[in-house]
Amino acid sequence: MVMSLTKNINKKLKNSDIIQALTRKEMQIEVKKLQKCGKRVVFTNGCFDLLHFGHVSILKKAKSLGDILVVAINSDKSLSYLKGPKRPLVEEKERAEMLLSLRVVDYVVVFEERTPKEILKELCPDILVKGKNYKLSEIIGREYVKKVYRFPIIKDKSTTNLINLIIKRYGFKQKKRNIEKNR
Repeated sequence: MVMSLTKNINKKLKNSDIIQALTRKEMQIEVKKLQKCGKRVVFTNGCFDLLHFGHVSILKKAKSLGDILVVAINSDKSLSYLKGPKRPLVEEKERAEMLLSLRVVDYVVVFEERTPKEILKELCPDILVKGKNYKLSEIIGREYVKKVYRFPIIKDKSTTNLINLIIKRYGFKQKKRNIEKNR
């Protein structure tokens, strides 16, 4: 099932973290409506399996380029295909809700495909944001937006590095504790 989640951004309420589900078609209509109102819609995508400072940094930069930030995340199945059978570490619904808890994120869309090409084609946002680890020619869906921005990746701030750090700091000790407990 493909879903979109959004914060209630039309009202500046204290509890602005009200979440409602949108279908992909409803998301498409919402983006068109926002654009008709003169809002610049910014789009970025990724797995966001373990939210970290590198993610937050690029999301803040993306939001600064427009009025509305739409974040597309790979579904659990798509993420597993891209990253391997031990992933995701965090299921898609939880990843979506964590992203929506960030002030800069207005919408989260979960997509099933291996790439965001179809969702970009459907939504046609104004701006696409990616990390500079992608060459412009490698950025999928760039033909469906008016402008593409690439931002530098913060050194050593990645999900893989975070996983490796956790394993380095806790992996062996945890295994050893479990062995001792089982004796």
